Amino acid sequence: MNTLQAMRIFVRVVEAGSFTGAAQQLHTTTGYASRAVSDLEAHLQARLLNRTTRRIALTQAGERYLQSCEQILAYIDQAEAEASDAEAHPSGKLKVHAMTSFAQHYVVPAVRRYQQRYPAVQVELTLAQRVPDLLGEGYDVALVLAQDLPDSGLVSQRLGGVFSIACASPAYLKRNGVPLVPADLGRHTCLQTVTPVFPADKWIFDGPNGQETFSHEAASFRVNVADAAAAAVSEGMGIGLIPVYSAIDGLRSGKLVWIMPEYTSQEMNLYALYPSHQYLDPKVRTWVELLRDELPVTLAADQAELPRFARTAPSNRPLVPSWVPEGVIAGVPHEPLSTC
Repeated sequence: MNTLQAMRIFVRVVEAGSFTGAAQQLHTTTGYASRAVSDLEAHLQARLLNRTTRRIALTQAGERYLQSCEQILAYIDQAEAEASDAEAHPSGKLKVHAMTSFAQHYVVPAVRRYQQRYPAVQVELTLAQRVPDLLGEGYDVALVLAQDLPDSGLVSQRLGGVFSIACASPAYLKRNGVPLVPADLGRHTCLQTVTPVFPADKWIFDGPNGQETFSHEAASFRVNVADAAAAAVSEGMGIGLIPVYSAIDGLRSGKLVWIMPEYTSQEMNLYALYPSHQYLDPKVRTWVELLRDELPVTLAADQAELPRFARTAPSNRPLVPSWVPEGVIAGVPHEPLSTC
């Protein structure tokens, strides 16, 4: 027996004054309405209605039960209305996890724009250099930088790609000279950004001659946050591989110089991960939609600005990786959702 359905039929019978009237309003049969109330009485072990051929009347137990039914059904109707309203007006707490430096440059501004659009959503943003346990730690969405995603059963949305470039400060280059190819780095002080994705003792470059590897086992400074590495490089401590999002401000201000501009390294994809695409919470859906609409364009715009910071580069080689689509600034096609 569907108790809630039986309760609704019972209330409608009382309001209509007959089984026939209730059945007509509910677009069902009189027999079905009568059986539903009889089943409800059997379940409760109490008579709710006294019936005659001409009329029905509530018993004392029926009067008490009617009041409870009306309250319960009103709560249910209110809950359903609130859930439906949330579809149009996202609200509540949105828990987001993201990589530290990337989030500071791109995710925090996206949160500001999202909350301007949906002020009823409170965003709780956690920054850490790891991939979280989305379900175990209760996050709604994680933004992950990775070359590939392991099979996890989570839903993934690719939002674009990032890569790193070799940088130094003007003062360092004045003291030590400018390396032109990865092999020249052996005569320089190298700083290492430690990540779980790339080797800790080598840099792998993509350049005119394909992949080239430079080993730097004796790095003088190691740090696990890209912005800290960029700060160390700008202080003249050495040469570092810096993600474009952490290097771009220093390049614009002149604190950083892009060296070996025909070489890039550490190409990674940016993914939004969330637990399920079925019955997706409106605040999760709208947050992912905003990221999908804005982040690829922002990433591509910063990458397309790089050529003006290159002092020398071969005329026959692009200054950004070949996987950055031509004309990407004008807009990035949306990719379909996939599971990873």
